[in-house]
Order: sequence, then structure tokens, then C-alpha cells
Amino acid sequence: MKAERIVADSNVLISAALHSRGSPRAVIDAVRSEDGLLLFSAQTFAEIRTRLMRPKFDRYIEREFRTVWLSQIEAVSKFVSISGATLGCRDPDDDKLLETALSGEADCLVTGDRDLLSMSPFRGIPILSPADFLAALADL
Repeated sequence: MKAERIVADSNVLISAALHSRGSPRAVIDAVRSEDGLLLFSAQTFAEIRTRLMRPKFDRYIEREFRTVWLSQIEAVSKFVSISGATLGCRDPDDDKLLETALSGEADCLVTGDRDLLSMSPFRGIPILSPADFLAALADL
């Protein structure tokens, strides 16, 4: 498993922003330390920005830190175009993650979403939990 081109679901990214320890943060740190790229489409990055900036997170982490963190994530990201294809997810909003992974030729999609995890591999792209992704990296 390589950490070169990774799509991370918003649940992973939000957990990584809110908690300095744990598997989600370790995933982001691994991608960054291996000079990897996080892959986003305009739609998936807008989703993470919107969700992370919600007022409900104000009591956990300052808005200014979240803004800086998003800028740091954007700096190690590559943006790909997607068309909004329907790819068969139970939750149609998850189709954009799969399409981003396909369009960006991702090595892996990392998520905590059970519906997405049940679709692994999707057209040859592994879909892994943060813990499973880290275990796969450790096996290299």
C-alpha cells in the first residue's frame, strides 16, 4: 500500500482536525510525511470546509485553527474534476468520493463509513478504515 494518492472522507478529516492523536490524524500525517497527495474534487473539499466550520465544533477547536488546518491540507492536495456520476452508493452523496478516487487514480479511499467500506475494493481501489490503512502501510 502506498500513501501517494489518497482520498480521505470528511469523517476522517474532521476527526484528524479535532484530535491530535488517533488513527485519522495518523493517516493524514502519514500522507504528508511520505510526500503524498490528498485528492479532492471541488465538491469534496467544499464539503469538508462546510462541515469543519460548523459552529458545533467551536467548543472543541478555534475557528482560526480550523482555517489554518484547511489551508495546510489544501497545500498537500491535488484537485480533480468530477461530473457527478451515479456510482451505486446507498448514500448518493458518497458517489462523489468514489468518483474523486477514480478520477484521481487514488491508491486508496480512507473512511469510517460502513457503507463505503462494504464496497471495497471499488473498481480496483481499496476502501479502508484509518486503522486498516495504517496497518497496510506498516506492512511495507
